[in-house]
Amino acid sequence: MLRENFNDLIYLVMVAREQSFTRAAAKLGVSQSALSHSIRGLEERLNTRLLTRTTRSVAPTEAGERLIQNVGPMIADIEKALLQLTDDQGKPSGNIRITAGEHALASTLWPLLKPFLQAYPEVNIELSVDNTLTDIVSGRFDAGVRLGEQVEKDMVAVRIGPDWRMVVVASPGYFAQNGIPETPYELQNHNCINMRLPTLGGIYNWEFSKDGKEIRVKVEGQLIFNNLASRVDAALTGMGIAYVPEDCVRQYIDEGRLQVVLDDWCAPFAGYYLYYPSRKQHTAAFSKLIEAVRYKS
Repeated sequence: MLRENFNDLIYLVMVAREQSFTRAAAKLGVSQSALSHSIRGLEERLNTRLLTRTTRSVAPTEAGERLIQNVGPMIADIEKALLQLTDDQGKPSGNIRITAGEHALASTLWPLLKPFLQAYPEVNIELSVDNTLTDIVSGRFDAGVRLGEQVEKDMVAVRIGPDWRMVVVASPGYFAQNGIPETPYELQNHNCINMRLPTLGGIYNWEFSKDGKEIRVKVEGQLIFNNLASRVDAALTGMGIAYVPEDCVRQYIDEGRLQVVLDDWCAPFAGYYLYYPSRKQHTAAFSKLIEAVRYKS
């Protein structure tokens, strides 16, 4: 019974994990038709429907969910044991899934991963760019990257980058035409380029700090974006004032294409952290990853 169903159970777990026959087939290296045929065969032998299929999604039935909860951890343990054998031979390998925001990936994580991947060619990394506060457990990610203040207390957090800060910028032409704000509150009289928060869908209130005083200012303007690159481009075009990470616009500031204002209100804060669930044992690949990205001040 086990020999007959083992591969099909692996296929079932993968389809449920990916919520797609297409993605599961690609991960498993089999055709969609072969994958579908295997799942149907398993359902026929068990005389139970395990998956609900629609044109847009795939989800386990109640019976399928119970079966996956029982066999999923065992399959994961087998995968870890096989990876450990490879690790013991001094060749870290395997797949690592990480979710990170747009700025975190570009400014901090990706530069660290380049030499890591070159050093360990048998390690595969999947990067999901997502500005929301992703639940890495339900999303089946091995790790995520966030600012330290955003990491849940039940997670292990490893600092991977230096302090950084946000700055208020616009083109010199914009300030020449509209004047320069002397305090954060005066931003309410300007055309500001807003950012929509990905989690709650609201507009981000710009945060400032000076002499121990912290304030939030609600600004308004013609433009709202949910990505960083577009806000920077709009500021360069002279369409308003943007509040963006300093490292993203340092070149434009040095070139004179953007001008910083309210500099003394823009204090630095703790940088990015790699976070992951507490585990008793990691694969060698994941342990090497942590060593490679850990911030060395």
